[in-house]
Amino acid sequence: TISVWNEIVTNCVELASFNARDTVRQLEYAGVTYVQGYAAFADSGGSSSLFITDVDQSIATLRADKILIATGSTPFRPGGIPFDGKRVFDSDSINTLTYLPKSVAITGSGIIAIEFAKIFKNLGSDVTLIIRDNIPRNALMKIGLDKDIAATLVADLVRSGIKIERGAQVKKFHIPKDNDKAPIILDLEAKGGGPRSPTAATDVKCDIYIAAVGRKPNTANLNLAGAGIRPDSYGGIEVDSRLQAKANGGDVYAAGDVLGRPFLASTGMAQGYAAIQNMFAEDLVEENGAADDKEDDDESEDGTDGSNACKIGEICMTGENFDPKSLASNPFAFPIGVWSSPEASYYGLSSQQCREMGIDAGEGVALYSECLRGLVFSPNGLLKLVFDKETGQIMGVHICGDDACELIHYGMELVKAERTIEDVLTNLYSAVTFHEMYRIAALAAEDPVGARKRRAAAGKALVRRNRGDTT
Repeated sequence: TISVWNEIVTNCVELASFNARDTVRQLEYAGVTYVQGYAAFADSGGSSSLFITDVDQSIATLRADKILIATGSTPFRPGGIPFDGKRVFDSDSINTLTYLPKSVAITGSGIIAIEFAKIFKNLGSDVTLIIRDNIPRNALMKIGLDKDIAATLVADLVRSGIKIERGAQVKKFHIPKDNDKAPIILDLEAKGGGPRSPTAATDVKCDIYIAAVGRKPNTANLNLAGAGIRPDSYGGIEVDSRLQAKANGGDVYAAGDVLGRPFLASTGMAQGYAAIQNMFAEDLVEENGAADDKEDDDESEDGTDGSNACKIGEICMTGENFDPKSLASNPFAFPIGVWSSPEASYYGLSSQQCREMGIDAGEGVALYSECLRGLVFSPNGLLKLVFDKETGQIMGVHICGDDACELIHYGMELVKAERTIEDVLTNLYSAVTFHEMYRIAALAAEDPVGARKRRAAAGKALVRRNRGDTT
């Protein structure tokens, strides 16, 4: 067990190191001067000077006409938790764990908590997930998951043997000081304080504990006040739609996790690209010889500019600036992925969101066991199409199962291009692929009664198969 864990840790370190070296190489190829150290704005009150502290504590001064802050995020650490990096971890420090524990307790109900729960369970640890919500599905729906996708994920957690302590929080930590092999004891209480119900557990024993309860912008040591930048209560940098911060000199921009939610690599990259475009807009125009009305010359044959196929009001218009004020709440800005096993992903609206917008929405559902590839290799899971009943336009795609985070990108294109259920039905999909589920879901949208019967039959067959009944 120790050798397996050491191999995993070694591989992770090697991959991270390779990625870091590759990033440095890309900077060098692009002609970017790379300086390693801890940066902070000077106390002079300007926003064009940075002090760079090297690992040997030497300090250098760096001046720049424009500065982009992209220092990422760190795990949020609630008060009262005795983080020590040995037995009590956050979602980053857990990477320093040197052995595979026999038992793990995790506080959190979001994506990171679920991912770590499945990782340790798949490696053979006993896992207890402590969540404040009484209904685990509701906790996942709060972060945007469709109700059926959330229910499928919770069912998988239970089926895999992960214990869920619902409506609970840790009241007190008992960590043995002189015996590293003795278990940690976590005293539990009800959500918000007070005793739990008589039938609920009052404590949990574990080898290690992980708090996976969100992240916060990594800005505490940047001396933002020195540049006249006032962060919000979480340390996030407030910017305008051009991703420009309110600094003394007006020359500071920010992108990625330092802006707050949604704390995703994909959106951080997009914001970084948009920030650079805004920082050097004049230079880019001169370099490309582009005029302001260039877009008018880029019309397609049908007379449209094709710049934004998705036009459901203004909600889906992220624009080139990736305004953080709307990005976190915009279901059309980017696809969401949960890298657990099974994977989960979605793009666009859920049925509930459609109803809140006054859209009469329907659903078409396909089970993984209804397509041949799913039946043979990965029968547990589903794909759902949410559509406007009046027009047939697909408003959202929700998936839980193998390769969900890959499959969602085709669904994203269906939504952005305003494709309809009829469009999906007239497409031809290669046999023995997961993409066949898109057509099965579209058929279910056209014939919901027959689809329910087919899903029921597929479900019964799957139960018999799992029981080893070949009749």
